[in-house]
Amino acid sequence: MAQVEWPALESAVPMKPFRPERAHLLHEVRATVRLALPLIAAQLAAVGSNVIDAVLAGHVSAHVLGAVAVGASIWSLAIVCGIGMMMAVPPSVAQLDGAGRRHEVGAVFHQALWLALGMGALLWFAVRHAEPLIELIGVTASLRHDVQRFLLAISWGAPALTCYFALRGLSEGLSLTRPSMYFSLGGLVLLVPLGYVLMFGKLGIPPQGAHGCGVATAIVLWLELLAFGVYVIFRRNYRGLGLFDRFQWPDLRRIGQLVHIGAPMAVTLLAEAGLFVATALIIATLGEDVIASHQVAINIASLFFMIPLGLAMAITVRVGNAVGRGDEQGVRYAGFCGIGLTLGTQTLSATLMLGLPHFIASLYTHDTRVIALAAQLIMLAGLFQFSDGIQVAANGALRGLKDTRVPMVITLFSYWMVGMPVGWWLAFHHGMGARGMWVGLIAGLSVAAVMLFVRFWRSAWKQRWRAAAMTAVARPVTLDA
Repeated sequence: MAQVEWPALESAVPMKPFRPERAHLLHEVRATVRLALPLIAAQLAAVGSNVIDAVLAGHVSAHVLGAVAVGASIWSLAIVCGIGMMMAVPPSVAQLDGAGRRHEVGAVFHQALWLALGMGALLWFAVRHAEPLIELIGVTASLRHDVQRFLLAISWGAPALTCYFALRGLSEGLSLTRPSMYFSLGGLVLLVPLGYVLMFGKLGIPPQGAHGCGVATAIVLWLELLAFGVYVIFRRNYRGLGLFDRFQWPDLRRIGQLVHIGAPMAVTLLAEAGLFVATALIIATLGEDVIASHQVAINIASLFFMIPLGLAMAITVRVGNAVGRGDEQGVRYAGFCGIGLTLGTQTLSATLMLGLPHFIASLYTHDTRVIALAAQLIMLAGLFQFSDGIQVAANGALRGLKDTRVPMVITLFSYWMVGMPVGWWLAFHHGMGARGMWVGLIAGLSVAAVMLFVRFWRSAWKQRWRAAAMTAVARPVTLDA
């Protein structure tokens, strides 16, 4: 691979003050929003599938609802690992696209598919052998059989899930985000009748309860993958990428490069998901009303989180494009405009949570005690909207630079060395209960937000991102002085 010819930073390219121009700002804002809106819709569709599973299961029986809830929690850990690993694809593709090397995207995508198949097989095995985790969680003995049946069924969707996200990564890296929305919403529409038929037993099929829920989800995942694959084959937007020029066997070096980027992101997402799961398990010891109020508040927080998460995915692509172009100003515009947009969306969500906590809680339940407790937690969720938005947006910008290892360390430290100890201390040593655990969440997210933002600030100004560019751009690139 040819070396990238970067000018000497101190001499050939003197540092200029970053003075954003209005036209550039407006262009970057429009481009980011255009990319983000379909991604936000796709993320909301993913949340919607969980809601559909819960609603259908709840109408079958409380037993089936409990089995699906526990099984879905374990399955969500597998989803986080798979998605995290495949997050290596969008910045890799975006940097090549920004560098004008679209014809080499196919080689990256082929290796991403091999990685997706391997990761899918690993998750398939792990989900099918989750008995130790089920016992560790302390699942009621009466539920364990149906939880296991749910997991055995849904495990067959693991390879489809990882390959689907490889296709999403390809498309999103090319700044084509609408397909993610199309197929996520399409899967949501299919899940309703399929889940109903299999769970309740219609059209001559016997009722299958939790097992039917797992089967329906696995089938939908494979249909989404098939539809996305056909779309990529026949749409002209994907031509000239070398996707189907020739068959490529696994290249361990290239797969290793993707793992080098993706593995820290998988650990980062797992650390965050693990923090919220652990918080829920701890709160589960505090009584039924507290559990219910926590479930209401965390559902609201998760729903609103899909907006900054979609923006973060768009920021990754915009920053990656700028890196591929060798555009240092573009890196800053993409990152800081994206973070600014995120602060705007979080202002709205915080205003709603802080201003209407009782009304929001009353949409979920009529129990006055649960509403009162949930309203307190919703107000705490309103307080961490800004830190949650900044941390996910800054992380998205760093992903665009392929900077994932240090953010992983920051996340692990913030969530598990700050957030969890602070929450535990306040909950049980100061008698704050669930509110103490939520204050711990605020502390962990706030530390992560500050450290990740500083990391991106330093990277954007000190050209740390050039190291990432040199791994993706193999032709001489010059920067405007």
